[in-house]
Amino acid sequence: MTTAKELQKNLTWEFSHIAKKNTAAKEAAFAYCEGYKEFLNTAKTEREFTAKAVEKLAAAGYVPFEEGKAYKPGDKVYFVNRGKSMAMSTFGTAPLEAGVRLNAAHIDSPRLDLKPNPVYENHEMAYFKTHYYGGIRKYQWVTVPLAMHGVIIKKNGELVKVCVGENAGDPVFCVTDLLPHLSATQNERKLSEGIKGEELNIVIGSLPFVDESEEEGVKDAVKLNALALLNEMYGITEHDFMRAEIEFVPATKAQDVGLDRSLIGAYGQDDKVCAYTALTAEIDTKAPYYTTVTVLADKEEIGSYGNTGLNSDFVLHYLEDLAATQGANIRKLLRNTTALSSDVNGAYDPSFASVYEERNSCFVNKGPVLTKYTGARGKSGSNDASAETMAKVISIMDEADVFWQIGELGAVDEGGGGTVALYVASMDMDVVDLGVPILCMHSPFELSSKLDVYYTYKAFAAFLESDK
Repeated sequence: MTTAKELQKNLTWEFSHIAKKNTAAKEAAFAYCEGYKEFLNTAKTEREFTAKAVEKLAAAGYVPFEEGKAYKPGDKVYFVNRGKSMAMSTFGTAPLEAGVRLNAAHIDSPRLDLKPNPVYENHEMAYFKTHYYGGIRKYQWVTVPLAMHGVIIKKNGELVKVCVGENAGDPVFCVTDLLPHLSATQNERKLSEGIKGEELNIVIGSLPFVDESEEEGVKDAVKLNALALLNEMYGITEHDFMRAEIEFVPATKAQDVGLDRSLIGAYGQDDKVCAYTALTAEIDTKAPYYTTVTVLADKEEIGSYGNTGLNSDFVLHYLEDLAATQGANIRKLLRNTTALSSDVNGAYDPSFASVYEERNSCFVNKGPVLTKYTGARGKSGSNDASAETMAKVISIMDEADVFWQIGELGAVDEGGGGTVALYVASMDMDVVDLGVPILCMHSPFELSSKLDVYYTYKAFAAFLESDK
């Protein structure tokens, strides 16, 4: 006769804390995450991430993809799209018409962008005007040390890379906020309006340009001094900002969090944590059955629009070019492909338990989270993966002894969020979301678990190497 305990063991399920089930995982996870932290510190923008990824790929033997060239199993190639997104592949033994194993993550993150005409002076203080990018909570971006990253195209066509605030001795920048003594009116605002978009002005200087040869100073001398310093550093003028992409991001470095150092705190982990694990899993794939396609995309935080986002055809065109190397039918390739949309999910936060549905939330230290559907409320904007796709991905992870969990983004009526899964699915692929649980998502300092990061890498590696 079956006992209640036996029946409970056989019929029920719960996801375990990784460290309770595999004490040896800590050492490997901690070692892996040292490389991740180092990468984060030098790849805070999509352009920087792409450039660093190319360096790693070249060191691992990848070469730029060439149309019309014949490739053999094990060959490794990459394609860069406008310096801000990319795709890479390791050719497998199976014909391309059997499908590929596609893993797509995004490398853009919420931030403060400069407006096209950003420099101004107000009461002898110089500022940049900003337009925030993605879903930020505006009040979190004041009184935070910020760094200036980006590119400027000069009138003569020269591209100038800009980075101020990251190196030792560099100045940083800041958006000011009211002192509590004078914030009575501000305190009456709703939290979402505590800081307004047009109040996100970045302080860039307070000293005037002084010309002792002139009796009278010039108008907006503090602004002029700031421009003179930028000109001295980069040879640029105010007009050049109209040909620029300048982003302001937290000037902080990735750091261990907690007495046990189990967590990583850093800017931009949504979704660079999945991009880095996808990149390293791709590099470590040597002899796959299916050809791999790892995609690092831009613009996800604003809907994946634009020619560097996944709501464009750049990935489809890359796949068409791959198919052409074997004279493969592109429709068969797409139809037979299994894909991952590799993006983070919001980890359960006990301090704000009311916005979660605990049974279907993801938790730190329980592994990458498999998210059947994203979207908002009634699954709006969701891919909603099929049972067959869920079964395939789960079996791949189980066979590779990868810890994983199921999760949704919050309680049904609290909101939601989207990923690139629907754009991958629109190419006629089977796709499901898989990624790292994150605390403080979209903040200047997001938290991830080292164990989750490591097992996400393990999950991606297993997916790329599987012959299922």
